[in-house]
Amino acid sequence: MTEEWQGWREAAQVALYGDEGFYRSPIRSPEGPAGHFRTSVHASPLFARAVAGLLARTASELSAGPVALVDVGAGRGELLTGVLAAVPEGLEVIPYGVEVAARPPGLDPRIVWCAEPPRGVTGLLFANEWLDNVPVDVAEVDGDGVARYVQVRIADGAERLGPPVTGADAAWLERWWPLSAPGGRAEIGLPRDRAWAGAVGSLAAGLAVAVDYAHVRGARPPFGTLTGFRGGREVRPVPDGSCDLTAHVALDACAAGAPGAAGLTDQRAALHELGITGDRPPLSLAAADPGAYVRALASAGEAAELTARGGLGDFGWLLHRVAAPGHG
Repeated sequence: MTEEWQGWREAAQVALYGDEGFYRSPIRSPEGPAGHFRTSVHASPLFARAVAGLLARTASELSAGPVALVDVGAGRGELLTGVLAAVPEGLEVIPYGVEVAARPPGLDPRIVWCAEPPRGVTGLLFANEWLDNVPVDVAEVDGDGVARYVQVRIADGAERLGPPVTGADAAWLERWWPLSAPGGRAEIGLPRDRAWAGAVGSLAAGLAVAVDYAHVRGARPPFGTLTGFRGGREVRPVPDGSCDLTAHVALDACAAGAPGAAGLTDQRAALHELGITGDRPPLSLAAADPGAYVRALASAGEAAELTARGGLGDFGWLLHRVAAPGHG
């Protein structure tokens, strides 16, 4: 076993996005992210339908020509495919899939596949469960009350405490995730703040939305949230490329670091506002049209899963509005 120790950010970057990393290797993850964890996109086509509605609303507010749809962390294009099937007739969409993995075979030829968000576009940028996979360093407080970087051994995920946290990372912890008690841990979210600011800044005008596992200052988890996923199961995080590595996102910190007017809500409220409520169909429909009742009941069940307390409905939604120059 090699004694190769690194900070978690450096180790996770290679494990997830290196040439043989979890998200790039067709051998390690031939099915893409969907083979290892279930997101709202995979739970129900209602999610794509809601995003299509949000895209149409954004296009109406912009009063522009073709509207861009930028899917950051596009996986295998599942959300883009669903949204394109659900957009209102007559709405001209230029879709972009932003992903480090190669373009999937059979993808709609209209979709532009790229490694970075396109700059200067107008429309909707949507990042569903992207920021939780932006690698971050982990800090832990030692017995003397000093926050230190946690180092990890690549081969087996063993950890040890490294040097004290200093500089911009220390300033971020002090502002967003203060640590004091020995054993307390935090994921230092500065790389995510910068990644989100870059994504929002790529828009000339429109709306940027990040949807993710989230927490806010005053309610941070005392021991952090870093974990792994493989084959649909939560596993011990080991940065050897064999599993997904993820940690919840300090969305309030991301909101403060990006341009434009920001708002925070949860998925339950956001989807309700977009017409996805989970309300059961009236029993009278069962008598009038049994087939329609069964279909409506199934749809209500899917909507209920997407908006459930203690489940997908608790996901954080961060919405950033970007006004065109000269329009406030």
